[in-house]
Amino acid sequence: MVKKVILASPRGFCAGVVRAIDTVNLALDAYPKPVYVRKEIVHNPHVVQELRAKGAVFVESLDEVPGGCTVIFSAHGVSPGVWKEAQDRGLNVIDATCPLVTKVHVEALRYARAGFTIVLIGHKGHDEVVGTMGEAPDHMRLVSSVEDVEHLQVPDPEKIAYLTQTTLSLEDTREIIQALRRKYPAVQGPPSEDICYATQNRQLAVRALAAKAELILVVGAANSSNSNRLVEEAEKAGAVSHLINDVGSIREEWLEGIQTVGLTSGASAPEILVTEVLNFFRARGTQVEQLVTRTENVQFSLPKFRSKKTEVGSRK
Repeated sequence: MVKKVILASPRGFCAGVVRAIDTVNLALDAYPKPVYVRKEIVHNPHVVQELRAKGAVFVESLDEVPGGCTVIFSAHGVSPGVWKEAQDRGLNVIDATCPLVTKVHVEALRYARAGFTIVLIGHKGHDEVVGTMGEAPDHMRLVSSVEDVEHLQVPDPEKIAYLTQTTLSLEDTREIIQALRRKYPAVQGPPSEDICYATQNRQLAVRALAAKAELILVVGAANSSNSNRLVEEAEKAGAVSHLINDVGSIREEWLEGIQTVGLTSGASAPEILVTEVLNFFRARGTQVEQLVTRTENVQFSLPKFRSKKTEVGSRK
């Protein structure tokens, strides 16, 4: 019987996710419906469904957006090619890209203009990686592991730099950077870490949970990179861990013989989903306590909304 649930803090929405969701809600109030959103605004089906119910239309490509309509770019960012396509089609663009992702894009441009080969540490196919690679495709190389670094070839070992996807594991990224530095002693990195503050804080919190709980439940979507990294971090710290989309994903067999469960959520998971999990355990007489490892107070300003007839977002 589970006697205790330890709830991690910080958890859940980060400032970039809050900004992106607020952007869609404001656009739905300010512009004629439908308002289109390219890709998932954040990687969580519950968030997407809630916004869809309000009138947002989610599309995979700009081909699905009628000319002249309003389209929002997701928190993961897009490539210059997507921006050009939107401009050529006369779309009204609102950019909800997380400022920390924009930072990586700007760094990519800076290194590319200086003639560097840029090694992007990230996961192939992830929306953020696709957008960042598009900033300077002729200069970019993608690696996801130390083994990838071992097979990496660059034209000039003296002009190489690395950047990282913002939602990666701190430990895995550190190992890849160390491998890069061993192979290319001249490699340069960004002035500050690309791994976002929220990713770092949630990973540190889940490690602390793993020291106190036998089982860690991470609320988040299967396509959420940062949520998957939380599961990995918990397991590396010695706890059994499962990613759950919501309370309905919990399996009774996971709880057999478990006395203490740790609970956290990814940066794109709504708090209501965590509350439902807590209610599930409280109904069984389980006690709940919090484990606070850090306090967050980060906020990002919203994109500018100008008028219904002019462009309301601008690139960088």
